[in-house]
Amino acid sequence: MDTRNPSALELPKLLSQSTRQDTWAPRVREKNVLSSTAAAQTLANVIRPCYGPHGRQKLLVTATGETVCTGYTAAILRVLELEHPAAWLLREAAQTQAESRGDGTAFVVLLAGALLEQAELLLRAGLPRAQLQEAYVAAATEVQATLPSLVIRSLGPLEDPFWALYSVMNTHTLFPTGFLTRLVAQACWATRELDGHFNPERLGVCTLRGATLEDSCLLPGLAVAGKPCGQITVVLRGARIALFACPFGPASPNAPATARLSSPDDLMKFRKISEQLIEEQVSHLAAMNINVVVVWGEIDEKALIQADRFGIMVIQAKSKREVAHLSEVLGTPLLPYLLPPLVPGKCQRVYGQEVGESLAVAFEWDCPNTPALTLILRGPTTEGLRGTEQAAYQGIDAYFQLCQDPRLLPGAGATEMALAKILSEKGSKLDGPGGPAFLAFAQALMSLPEALAENAGLAVTNVMAEMYGAHQAGNFLIGMGTERVIDVAKEQVWDTFRAKSQGLKVVADVVRQLLTVDEVVVAKKIPTPQEDLSSNSKKAKNTHLL
Repeated sequence: MDTRNPSALELPKLLSQSTRQDTWAPRVREKNVLSSTAAAQTLANVIRPCYGPHGRQKLLVTATGETVCTGYTAAILRVLELEHPAAWLLREAAQTQAESRGDGTAFVVLLAGALLEQAELLLRAGLPRAQLQEAYVAAATEVQATLPSLVIRSLGPLEDPFWALYSVMNTHTLFPTGFLTRLVAQACWATRELDGHFNPERLGVCTLRGATLEDSCLLPGLAVAGKPCGQITVVLRGARIALFACPFGPASPNAPATARLSSPDDLMKFRKISEQLIEEQVSHLAAMNINVVVVWGEIDEKALIQADRFGIMVIQAKSKREVAHLSEVLGTPLLPYLLPPLVPGKCQRVYGQEVGESLAVAFEWDCPNTPALTLILRGPTTEGLRGTEQAAYQGIDAYFQLCQDPRLLPGAGATEMALAKILSEKGSKLDGPGGPAFLAFAQALMSLPEALAENAGLAVTNVMAEMYGAHQAGNFLIGMGTERVIDVAKEQVWDTFRAKSQGLKVVADVVRQLLTVDEVVVAKKIPTPQEDLSSNSKKAKNTHLL
């Protein structure tokens, strides 16, 4: 054995000593400390209180000044202004997990931060960086190989998915999710293909403020929040649709071009020209056989009269996001000007629908691969609707994952504790750097059920000891509950296999990449000519004052 490197028996002793200030010289400590650990830990500390079903909410103030109350990790990561490159890399990895699997975003951030913290301790103890990377890769491979053995249940092809979706959706809303889970399960089941395939695009989500969650319902087709504005309120056959993100009528008063009028005659001419322009714009739409117009903007009364004259149904939408989604589904662009689209959207029927005291507009198709149902969500507040909407999307994504791979793992931190136990047992028997690295990986995994206990307000030391003892006794179905440890099989708390497996792979990749980073080098910013001029003017002003 190479005497220059510590053995597996020496490393635990060095790890215990590395926390004391007088053990290592400052030069050695600086050489071994990871430059990305502090940034990853800071990001993990922001996300940690939001982890799990008892996670807390955060008030986010966006760049536009909008205030959003949410506990959803992906939304928090989007608004954070990060400067450290390691934090950028970790956020990108977490967002990849959210986009590909729809769940496990907080899992990626917390586990990556814990692994980097453990890696720093190993490096301070003297473990070479190259050997640590190899040992972490071996531990991640062992985790992936062990994960299938922890699968406890699978969703049957003809089985009601309610029990499998409940624990996933319960993490993302403050409201009781029993009714919402039942509604999402019903919608997913109804839009499922005969061969078992499920396309999430066939299920839409529309939020309407008002009433309560129990007033939510399902509508056929794709529904958007809005209302028909003219005399034509329904198109029953052969709808040809144009979408606009601008006023339906004259240009906005805040437009850059402003007419200069010097007499009453000029005003009359301007009004006449404006009316002619509106008539021409609407007639061009009618010439392209457009009979439905969806507008995210103001509706001019004279333009609406012209639309009624040409038999065009005009819909005023409330949400630009919903109109953008409608644009994707229809395959027609969202235009900023009142010009006919080159390729109009097509569907079978368009009609208004009253939902309680609110209005929605439904678009129906009679062909596959198009939205078949829309989940109409009701609620008294905008913030509550956002959480409910996010929970619904999480349920839809989870069902899509289960249709791809029906396997389910124990939830509530039970899977992480079981993996930690297996890694600890193997690490205690390994020689060389693999042993301490396996133990460090296990310690990082145990930090996740610990976070669940903290957010639930439990006595962390006591419940973690109870959970650890149960797993040592061979019961890997024990997880972290609301008041104490629980049997996840009895409580029906599950994690999807695909999301967990993908999350572990993402964490392994990003940690391995960050372990190779020696230091952060920031290039000097090159000032623009405008900045040079402003700096020179400031210097001249200061000189003048002197």
